Amino acid sequence: MNKTPPSQAHIDVPAGFPGITGPMRAYPETAKPLNELAEVLLVQETPSLSKADREIIASYVSYLNNCVFCSESHGAVADVHSTANGLARKVWESPDLAPISDRLRALLKIAEKVQKAALTVSKQDVEHARRLGATDRDIHDTVLIAAAFCMYNRYVDGLATFAPPRGDAGYQQMGQMLATVGYRDAIKAMG
Repeated sequence: MNKTPPSQAHIDVPAGFPGITGPMRAYPETAKPLNELAEVLLVQETPSLSKADREIIASYVSYLNNCVFCSESHGAVADVHSTANGLARKVWESPDLAPISDRLRALLKIAEKVQKAALTVSKQDVEHARRLGATDRDIHDTVLIAAAFCMYNRYVDGLATFAPPRGDAGYQQMGQMLATVGYRDAIKAMG
């Protein structure tokens, strides 16, 4: 991954740590709960919402928010968990045409509404997802992942942290590492 930031973050963060990793290194007291939340939302899968599904939701919301670092890194984790290289990008391009389940497609529509204007999520959206097999837990977790990633994305971009360009090979390395160690130990694993 490109280790030379093209511009300075708004605050002093350790050099060479892209995206959220710089502020997390600088502020471990906030990194801990943020990583715990990511661990619960993305790693602790349920029978009907896999790790890949969860990462796709996180990556898609991040893509909609134009957060390059988060969409790329979580897209890479989704690809590792799904064993389908490029799946996240296909979802970004067109959730309706991506090779995903109709249930996940319905959950992505809910996530998109949470990202744009949460009050627009309707009973019809939820009932449609339920008809396609989504459980209350799936709907809960989708809304919480979408809301949390709006926060994470704004944290990364609001501090003007640097992100390597889309497609940088470092994102694949990060995706492999996150898929292996999870989020609680991610900062330690990065050195």
